[in-house]
Amino acid sequence: MDFAENTTDLLALRPGDPGYDGELSGFQTGFDRRPDVVFAVSSADDVGAAVRYAAGRGLPVGVQATGHGLPGSSRGGVLVTTKRMDGVTVDAGARTVRVQAGVRWGQVVAAAEPYGLAPLNGSAPDVGAVSYTLGGGLGILAREFGYAADHVRALDVVTADGRRRHVTRESDPDLYWALLGAGHDFGIVTGLEIGLVPVRRLYGGSLAFDGRESDPAALLRAYEEWTRTVPDGLTSSFAAVPYPDLPGLPPHLRGRYVVSVRVAYTGGDGDAVVAALRESGPVLADSLGEMPYSRSHTIHSDPDFPHAYYGDSAVLSELDLAAAGELLARTGPDAGGPMCVVQINHLGGALARPAPNSVPYREGRFLLRLLGAGEREKARAVVDPALALLADTTIGRARNFAFGAGDRREGLYDPVTHARLAGLKSIHDPTNLFGGP
Repeated sequence: MDFAENTTDLLALRPGDPGYDGELSGFQTGFDRRPDVVFAVSSADDVGAAVRYAAGRGLPVGVQATGHGLPGSSRGGVLVTTKRMDGVTVDAGARTVRVQAGVRWGQVVAAAEPYGLAPLNGSAPDVGAVSYTLGGGLGILAREFGYAADHVRALDVVTADGRRRHVTRESDPDLYWALLGAGHDFGIVTGLEIGLVPVRRLYGGSLAFDGRESDPAALLRAYEEWTRTVPDGLTSSFAAVPYPDLPGLPPHLRGRYVVSVRVAYTGGDGDAVVAALRESGPVLADSLGEMPYSRSHTIHSDPDFPHAYYGDSAVLSELDLAAAGELLARTGPDAGGPMCVVQINHLGGALARPAPNSVPYREGRFLLRLLGAGEREKARAVVDPALALLADTTIGRARNFAFGAGDRREGLYDPVTHARLAGLKSIHDPTNLFGGP
């Protein structure tokens, strides 16, 4: 069959067509994707038609919802854009939500809030819910509830043969295991059914210090010591950001090197839990306090505008404070390179619990995320050597935080998980239509 017979009602765009460049646009502006065909899908049937078209011509397939986590520049093949699939349905009695492939987390938070429920979303409300969850999903309340992938009840997926399948742990335990942790390597997920948690409010916010008035390495040491004392239900991260002097930024951030600790906690007496942190140095800003869950995105206040960046991650067995201090020095405002954002997430708690999915490295104690703004090669020249400083305690990389480095696959899975994924790949996608192990 020719193209027209398979995709009668499907919007297909090729280079030079009106709308082609706009369809490719997303949050990450630093990588150039030029597929042979872009299918702008509106339904699971559209996805099936796009996959069959690609399979019939031996073309690789990529997926884009919001364009936050692009693996890097690419040429040729087929790209399926899912942003038009934006349905959200909450079942309050079952404490679940069904989301389509293009849904963003902010939509899910808003839909669940009237029922006193919350999803296990990340820090940015404009990130796509499906790809985030398929890569694990390290959320605001991760140490209390685990990875978002741990709460998936069912997946609707189009596999390499163009078939639509409804996958649960009971119906197909192997494919269920592979899909949750391996991203879109095993098919295009068109919808998820995810469990919600009964959270209306939390104690959270950010405690910020001036990284020039205080020693960032000393603040990190105080943070690491503090993490050894906190309840399992408290989720936190340490961040170091040299902000540019731009008029659009809040006055307390403009031109400053801000070192902060972000906190999210549903337990009681939050002020007592963070008291030791408040004594770590002169406080620049303190937003810690009670808030509705719908305001949880303000804890990190991630940028909401498209921009160029390159980044990678390291799952750490322990935090080598001497090496991490050197990393802060190499990525700080006086290093002379591109603007770098350092974030260190405290793992453990519910994240360490086993689950029937392929999310690896649950034994990790910290996750180091390092992002360089601007042109890829300039950022990579700083990011990669800086991450290498912690090689002795690095046990792997996190798929969701390989910002532009996702085309380098080593370290994304431990050997046992990788071997099982590779075996299942030979069954479900033997021609490697979707890429992967």
